[in-house]
Amino acid sequence: MSPHKDAPSPVGVYPDRPSRFSLGPPPTPTLEPPASSCSSQDSDRSLDSPSLDSSLDSVDESMPRPLVPGVYVPTVVFFDPATEDLDLAHIAQHAVRLAEAGVAGLTTQGSNGEAVHLTHAERKTVTRATRKALDDAGFDTLPLIVGCGAQSTRETIELCTEALEAGGDYALVLPPSYYRPMFTAASVIDFFEDVASASPIPILIYNYPGAVSGMDLDSDAIVRLSKHCNIVGCKLTCGNTGKLTRIAAATRASTPTDVGSGFMCLGGSADFTLQMLVGGGSGTIGGVANLAPKACIKIIELYVSGQVEEAKRVQAIVARGDWAAIKGGIVATKSAMETFFGYGGYARKPLPRPAPEQARTYAADFAELMALEKQL
Repeated sequence: MSPHKDAPSPVGVYPDRPSRFSLGPPPTPTLEPPASSCSSQDSDRSLDSPSLDSSLDSVDESMPRPLVPGVYVPTVVFFDPATEDLDLAHIAQHAVRLAEAGVAGLTTQGSNGEAVHLTHAERKTVTRATRKALDDAGFDTLPLIVGCGAQSTRETIELCTEALEAGGDYALVLPPSYYRPMFTAASVIDFFEDVASASPIPILIYNYPGAVSGMDLDSDAIVRLSKHCNIVGCKLTCGNTGKLTRIAAATRASTPTDVGSGFMCLGGSADFTLQMLVGGGSGTIGGVANLAPKACIKIIELYVSGQVEEAKRVQAIVARGDWAAIKGGIVATKSAMETFFGYGGYARKPLPRPAPEQARTYAADFAELMALEKQL
């Protein structure tokens, strides 16, 4: 967990924006204004703006896949073990398996999706294959978030456009960090506002200090950015639950029991799902759900039904499994998938391929979590 260096955020600064909750794929279109209505003139939401009509009569049909509270999975990408070409069959198979487990949505092009190992064309191919697999299996309402981080504003916008072309509904955007020492105080704020204003799909802010040279956005920055009409959520892989609580309160984030404003305040790891719920968060985008989606969902279901002690028990098991994923990264996750599901393969070079003994160690580390998943 990152050090707690961020300042408290003001209360009640986010205007009303209705949404609907479902742990599974939502049957109704979103209430969020489409990206095309977000111009440079109205990019900041007025704090004095009236609440939107919460009735279904106000639904905008142009964005049919709303984000709802629940578990989102940053999907693993699969390669042919000999050629390292994309393995589209397993990409499709895996997406459908996760959807059948009842997750709220999928994310492509994240850390688990080895986005840094893919060309632009391959990124589009993965997202397109994922969307097609979901649609063909009857999960056409399941939202698809696409990782679109890049080092320049221009390329980030390009990735957002390509995400839409490939079937993505939302973009998950990391801040640039290569030239961080030359940034001014406004550089990151300007980056997100520029991207949000130009992106053809809504964006979520991705706060992951470990991936961006330690850059850690504080709650004040994220709350300020949340007022932009095309910024609809955040993913906090920093693990800072105090920050999450401040952002959730200031934005009136959607929760499993309250539609709130529609803003999605998501934890970035499954090992603090219960803490996220207590803090008023919306759900998680956690890599270990590639292995155990039902266990991750179960924590939320138990908490919502008031079975807090059982939720704590399940959370402890998920946290231990997630620690194995955190320690071993995508190499461990893929190895465990190969062991428990018969597919997973290897990461692209230069990431190592685990020796048989290491694969057995990874399997043992995940055994408790996978036993729970099998029971659900």
